[in-house]
Amino acid sequence: MAVDGTQSVGGGSSTYGSSNAAQQKATLNYDNFLQLLVAQMKNQDPTDPMDASEQMSQLASFSQVEQTIQTNSKLDTLLTSSSLTQASSYVGKYMESADGKTKGTVESVKVYSDGLIATLDNGGKILIQAGISISDSAPTNTSGDDSASNGSEDDSGTDETDGV
Repeated sequence: MAVDGTQSVGGGSSTYGSSNAAQQKATLNYDNFLQLLVAQMKNQDPTDPMDASEQMSQLASFSQVEQTIQTNSKLDTLLTSSSLTQASSYVGKYMESADGKTKGTVESVKVYSDGLIATLDNGGKILIQAGISISDSAPTNTSGDDSASNGSEDDSGTDETDGV
């Protein structure tokens, strides 16, 4: 029996694309298992047929393979759904990268097979991973510097309304 070599899936940028390829590969294995079982039954020695318990064991294995493939397919669907739900929850949130160099409000999130990438309102992009900061809105500056003063203090540090 000829066995195909493994090939990488080109252009598979989404989780769905990679799980679809895995499902196709699993289907080939499932079909191959059926072909082997039928070939074994056709080619068995009529004077010494396969033991009934051995045949039942092989059929049980066949059933397990089928159930495992279906379970994996459903888990892939669940993971994809979870990734999409998680991605949608980031839209509108304020995000800052671990190094603090990239920050802004999330406008969109793209789901890739290796993670989520958030696109910010300022055009920046952040790979969503451990170490990033996420909040409902941009932090307010309460350090007392000029950007947070809103004109209520002059350079001397005294309140403008003191002279009235």
